Amino acid sequence: MRTLSDYDFELPEALIALRPVQPRSASRMLVANGGIKDAHVSDLPDCLRAGDLLVFNNTKVIAARLFGQRLRDTEHGSGIANIAVTLIERTDDNAWNALAKPAKRLRIGDVISCKAGIEARVVARNGAEVSLVFNYTGRELDRAIAQAGEMPLPPYIASKRAADGRDKDDYQTVFARHSGAVAAPTASLHFDAEVLENLTQKGVKFTEITLHVGAGTFLPVKVENLDNHKMHSEWGEVSKAASDKINATLQNGGRVIAVGTTALRLLETAAVGAGEMAPWLGDTDIFIRPGYDFKIASGLMTNFHLPKSTLMMLVSAFAGYAQIKEIYAHAILQKYRFFSYGDSSLLWRR
Repeated sequence: MRTLSDYDFELPEALIALRPVQPRSASRMLVANGGIKDAHVSDLPDCLRAGDLLVFNNTKVIAARLFGQRLRDTEHGSGIANIAVTLIERTDDNAWNALAKPAKRLRIGDVISCKAGIEARVVARNGAEVSLVFNYTGRELDRAIAQAGEMPLPPYIASKRAADGRDKDDYQTVFARHSGAVAAPTASLHFDAEVLENLTQKGVKFTEITLHVGAGTFLPVKVENLDNHKMHSEWGEVSKAASDKINATLQNGGRVIAVGTTALRLLETAAVGAGEMAPWLGDTDIFIRPGYDFKIASGLMTNFHLPKSTLMMLVSAFAGYAQIKEIYAHAILQKYRFFSYGDSSLLWRR
């Protein structure tokens, strides 16, 4: 049985992408189907065939990072401290769970004052995670967050540069329709109008599902024995139209290609058997690692992932542990760009 250490590797820091390439489809793409081939996302139509179906995650990233000041009445006057908050899960029309930094400066009852008139009261705290109740509700709160917030770049980017206006476009896919994610489904960031048109001309079909990617996607695995790892939960939906299209593709001999690990996890959650989908709605905490029996997707388009992450375990399950070790060694040697703003790969199921 494999342990956490089996999914570790050394990555030169210079290969961590801090900005995406332009145009989007100019990103490099490693194609692995028995052997390894170097290509670009613009070559994707040549890698697929008429009747294949690409499944995209149409979640939309919200500007989930807020900066404000803690306001607290003290015996000696007003107690003010700068606080950064990253929203991670909406719990009510006017409430979110969030990660706060520095959380140690917060206690229950404190108010965090942000731009756009936002005031968030701390009603619970557990370590770095806090529960906040806002002075706005519903769409009014959504508008205020969109106005005041910054895009929630992953920690390995945010530690090197601040989010800026470019990220509001760069960190959003062309399929973004349903707000709720606090991290992008990054495999879809490589698609633009030109590559989509070329895929259509080839006879490749598309469908969309929704999985609101949570901040838990960046949380480290802390246990060596993977049986003891608890996955984060994320909300998703597979519509009847998407389910019917996937089933029809499989019945007609086409291949289903998940664009991103989020799409793949939701497909497997909604599968009712080998080669059969059903509509689905709810929270999923599916943990895919070697030994998992895939039911729907033949292909997976995905970026290159963090060492010792659950996503490394997922791609190892999909393409085979030995092949993934070979793929990542090749990608590092050939200086592929890694992580959210990095290059892509097209993997076929083992």
